Amino acid sequence: MTAAKAGPARAAGNAGNTKLILLTLAAGQFLMALDSSVMNVSIATVAEDIGTTVSGMQGAITAYTLVMAMLMISGGKVGALIGRKRAFMIGCVIYGLGSLTTSLAPNLTVLLLGWSFLEGVGAALILPAIVALVASNFGKEQRPAAYGLVAAAAAVAIAVGPLIGGAATTFFSWRWVFAGEVVMVLVILLLARPITDAPPEHRPRIDVLGAILSAAGIGLFVFGILRTSEWGWFRPKAGGPSWFGVSPVVWLVMAGLMLVWLFFRWEARLVARGTEPLVDPDLLKNRQLSGGLTMFLFQYLVQMGVFFVVPLYLSVALGLSALHTGALILPLSITLLAAAIGVPRFSPNASPRRVVRWGILAMFAGAAILMGALTPDSGAEVVTVPMLLIGLGIGLLASQLGAVTVSAVPDEQSAEVGGIQNTVTNLGASIGTALAGSIMIAVLTSSFLTTVDQNPAIPADVKTHAHTALAGSAPFLSDEQLTTALEEAGTDPVVAQAALDANEKARIEGLRAALALLALAALLALFFTQRIPAAQPSAARGPAGAAPS
Repeated sequence: MTAAKAGPARAAGNAGNTKLILLTLAAGQFLMALDSSVMNVSIATVAEDIGTTVSGMQGAITAYTLVMAMLMISGGKVGALIGRKRAFMIGCVIYGLGSLTTSLAPNLTVLLLGWSFLEGVGAALILPAIVALVASNFGKEQRPAAYGLVAAAAAVAIAVGPLIGGAATTFFSWRWVFAGEVVMVLVILLLARPITDAPPEHRPRIDVLGAILSAAGIGLFVFGILRTSEWGWFRPKAGGPSWFGVSPVVWLVMAGLMLVWLFFRWEARLVARGTEPLVDPDLLKNRQLSGGLTMFLFQYLVQMGVFFVVPLYLSVALGLSALHTGALILPLSITLLAAAIGVPRFSPNASPRRVVRWGILAMFAGAAILMGALTPDSGAEVVTVPMLLIGLGIGLLASQLGAVTVSAVPDEQSAEVGGIQNTVTNLGASIGTALAGSIMIAVLTSSFLTTVDQNPAIPADVKTHAHTALAGSAPFLSDEQLTTALEEAGTDPVVAQAALDANEKARIEGLRAALALLALAALLALFFTQRIPAAQPSAARGPAGAAPS
């Protein structure tokens, strides 16, 4: 008996526990989405506390989503092999250990181990399991509502995450956020007992080579992009590594793409042999599915890029507290929830293609308006309208894309689609953070050095020293941090003021360049909307809709 067919019988047997089961699974989804938004408002504080830089925190955030992207499909296969409930429980334990490690992290290395690696591995087991466990614990007629509530839990986490992170950082410590996650994991484990497992139709075969090829390909590609600010895109930066006269970034990106190509060739070969692949390549030939996945990629690329750039402007450039930063991001959360919930409720027959296009245009408008509004004299108020527009765009996309992807395939393939969708969303998130941060730091460095070179008040030896010291990349510093560094170095007051002016200008130019890249990505997404269906899919919303918002 398949999990889908057994669903009604098990749901009936669990009638007294359905609310508790749904609460437990929704709490797991809430926790996974919370970690993607709760710490962005505290980037500057965390970096200072563990002795790293904004670039170091960019790497940690990117690595977290990258680990999930690399392991999500394999995590789904492991769940099918050992049982979805067991995978869910083991994932929670690993995730809890990661949160505990992060809460105690004294430096960036331990933070990477706890937050980026252990939590990423745990999430790769938890998220695919949630999809299958909803199917095995609720009857077919109950599933759309159950998936909707689980997805709503993720949207709520995105909405309240900045405020939770801001409040904890301002009044206590950012470490309390991760300590709280440990407590939440323990509660989820205690409540998970009534959950009925989701037995697979057969014992799956783990495609080890495919898993290695896909993980290595994705990892090399994103790591290459992440290093562009220090190594350069094509021409090696002074003092940086050079492979055959070219920046290592070029070789890493090409190697990543080559491995991904080899992965799909290997998967096609397995299908031709009649062997079970990690991912069926024929799935991606489905026009509607590939269109939905492409939109997910662009949505998360822009979304996580904005979540990285805007808090930096508020907390570093303006020097606002983490709580104030979280409050200023709240407009994004409000319109996100309003659109994600309101469109399906009040306009259920709206054209998905039209809604997605309006969503992309709203995200583009928000990024473009903020890019134009940022100046050295601008204040916190400039982010309000852009946040409203970007939140509206994300919500419009979230209201449609889950149904688009899951309705593109038969019911028995919906769990596989959910795994691919989670991989794509986390890949988009890691690329968005890596690209936005790399472009921002590269432009900041170039602008700072150019301004210093053009200032006649700065001695020639100081200019030479600046070029040598910042050959790789310039740190993203607040005025207070730079002033302290200049005072400790005994810098002449005239030179110090020139450096502060150059840093202020460069900081804004770096932020604007990152926003320009995100706006361009949103425009590029418009070219792929033709693959989104013009009419609502007949299939009900299902597992893929439960992916984190």
